[in-house]
Amino acid sequence: MTIANPPQEATLMSTDTTAPEDRSSTGADVVVRQLEAWGVTHVFGLCGHTNIALLDAFGRSSIDFVVFRHEQTAAHAADGYARATGRPGVVVVHVGPGMMNAVTGAATAALDSVPLVVISGDIPSYYRGRHPHQEVNLHADADQTAIYRPFVKRAWDVSRVEDLPRFLERAYWTAGSGRPGVTLLNVPMDMFSRPLGVEAADAYPLPVTTSPPALPSETADAIAAELVRAERPLIYFGGGVRKADAKAAMLRIADRFDIPLVHSLMAKSVVSDDHPLLLGMPGFWGLEFTNEYARSADLVLALGTRFAETDASSWERDYTWQFPPSRLVQIDVDSAEIGRNYPVAIGAVADVSQALDAIEAALDRAGAEPVERPDLRGEIAETRRALFADTEERGASDAFPLRPERILKDVREHLPEDSVLVTDVGWNKNGVAQRYPMSDAGRFITPGGASTMGFGPAAALGVQLAWPDRAVVALVGDGGMSAQLAALPTAVERNLPVVFVVMNNAAHGTIADLQASSYGASYGCEFLDRDGQPYSPDFAALGRACGAEGYLVADVADLGKALAKALESRRPTVIDVPMVNEPVPTPGHWNIKDIYRGVFD
Repeated sequence: MTIANPPQEATLMSTDTTAPEDRSSTGADVVVRQLEAWGVTHVFGLCGHTNIALLDAFGRSSIDFVVFRHEQTAAHAADGYARATGRPGVVVVHVGPGMMNAVTGAATAALDSVPLVVISGDIPSYYRGRHPHQEVNLHADADQTAIYRPFVKRAWDVSRVEDLPRFLERAYWTAGSGRPGVTLLNVPMDMFSRPLGVEAADAYPLPVTTSPPALPSETADAIAAELVRAERPLIYFGGGVRKADAKAAMLRIADRFDIPLVHSLMAKSVVSDDHPLLLGMPGFWGLEFTNEYARSADLVLALGTRFAETDASSWERDYTWQFPPSRLVQIDVDSAEIGRNYPVAIGAVADVSQALDAIEAALDRAGAEPVERPDLRGEIAETRRALFADTEERGASDAFPLRPERILKDVREHLPEDSVLVTDVGWNKNGVAQRYPMSDAGRFITPGGASTMGFGPAAALGVQLAWPDRAVVALVGDGGMSAQLAALPTAVERNLPVVFVVMNNAAHGTIADLQASSYGASYGCEFLDRDGQPYSPDFAALGRACGAEGYLVADVADLGKALAKALESRRPTVIDVPMVNEPVPTPGHWNIKDIYRGVFD
């Protein structure tokens, strides 16, 4: 990730009549000036007595502080904003319950390599260990930063106000450099109010850097030789290929040798689903043709992907990947991922874009001739056609409640090509990734690492803030919407025209299906009233109560009409869609299903 020199120091915007030179500068003032200088325009969070000094400084600045009603909502929104902009999101939270409420959102970002800076207020430094109001360390051998340490890249605990600007620069820089991730800056509340010279805001500019070194020429030559020799090669790419130059180089190499492409869950929409070499997704939700080709590939070029369990069929060699005899060439910016799950023939720690450029140059030096595999292209086209034709046939159903594929069909037919789909878990994630054709002009955003229920409604707010002119749809289940009802009033306050499409089966449907298939019942997974009948709140009415538009779908034709109205009005809108509980087709393998069925008996 390249971060340029910060712009000239921004001037604080004041609403009072005191001249800036007459105001004393504090730690909070310096934090705000630093963030302004680095181009931060939005900060997400929630107030508390430990951070109000910082909020006061934001109020006198050009930065827009977006206030939420729950810290998890704020963290997910900052995550969505970071995914859309490519810049670190910034979240401000309160001590104790505040920063603990944000854990799920911060961990979700961390597991998906999303740059996020969490600034947490803390108890006064001079009361540490005495158990003042909301301090969380009962054992006096840790502090609240320990709650975040399992998943953050680094955590800093400020003990001197003089360290605040240096630690903030490290936190912001570390979040966005190398493999992006989450950092924590823990600030005792007195540090925000202690005097600190305004010149400290300029003392730690962000470093100017480039991505990791390009692939050495000898390594590029070795990879090029592997590609030339391969008879059944495959490119498996993840979210690390989302940058335009990386994608373009990957597609040029694929076209040159007619190499089929397989994407991870996180890389859905990087390449248009109608690309003639795209096989789709492997693993648990992958097609058998995709998994079969992966098993039989003699060479796999893996780009910016970590071979997650669902994409690798629990790493069991009978189902998706077979290393060996397949040879693995793995390129990733994070050295820890090289060979983590499979042995590599060649492993390279490098920026994917630079590495692919180096491989192309090596292919040119070797005079590599193009390869044509017309039979393979025909097989890919037929397999993909059959998948989408089956989805289309299911989507033509006039059954009510609606079948999941009917919901996907109506959403797809009404959305502009560059729309953004933000999901969390269930049909809305797995079904879309598997069988919803998307153009690379659009964007699919989902919590792959944590699969966090409730991510969709909240993250969509941050996406919409980043891309105000695009259609943003939070396609979620009733469980996910229930988990983040706090997103609705913020959408209304900010007039964010997010369309919340609730696929409502009155259950945690995916888990209900899994339990029923394994144990013959789905106890504890469905929402039932006292008479044992399915129960659901009226999400459309909840939306209207918050000031949004709200539509309860009562007929199969209503969804399309509601979508058209929502996209035309550009108002926050909740569409509650009764849906039959059908499992997502799972052609692949997930080992926990065998465990449930008594593999250890």
